[in-house]
Amino acid sequence: MKGSNLFLRLFSMSCLLNLMLTAGNKIFHFGPCRVSISMTEIRSGFTAIKDDIQARDPIRTLSILSYPHSLHKVKSSDRCCITHHLFNFYMDKVFKHCKTEDSYINRKISSIANSFLSVKRKLEQCHEQNKCMCGQESTEKFKQILVNYEGLNVTSAAIKSLGELDILLDWMEKSGIH
Repeated sequence: MKGSNLFLRLFSMSCLLNLMLTAGNKIFHFGPCRVSISMTEIRSGFTAIKDDIQARDPIRTLSILSYPHSLHKVKSSDRCCITHHLFNFYMDKVFKHCKTEDSYINRKISSIANSFLSVKRKLEQCHEQNKCMCGQESTEKFKQILVNYEGLNVTSAAIKSLGELDILLDWMEKSGIH
């Protein structure tokens, strides 16, 4: 009898923990792809470091993500493709070059990167199943983002891109939740 009560308590706690961990997840629709994202976790990590990261950005007159209409008016059919490209971009170019002397900030960046890695994997599955087609519009918009990024030195571009993460998150929430 004691063993079954213990099992029931452990099972209940496990269910509660699982519910708490997934409570912040939202399902995003990027064209035909559906992806569960813990936006609360990403936003809280970014909010904790946003002011510091943006203060490190020496170039305030240029934007990488909001160059005239980079993410605006992306067709529904192109959202998966550009989102896939952007998550690869953040993993391959931004997070790799965003190291500071502050261990707290580095831990937050690492946490955000881990969340992005999880989403990137889900988007890759969709892409591999040929559900995530890339049209000319998404290709051109992403090329413009790369041109903006590559116009700066690697560290400045990475810091600026991380500082603009709220632009990406806002766009995702506006275009991906139905």
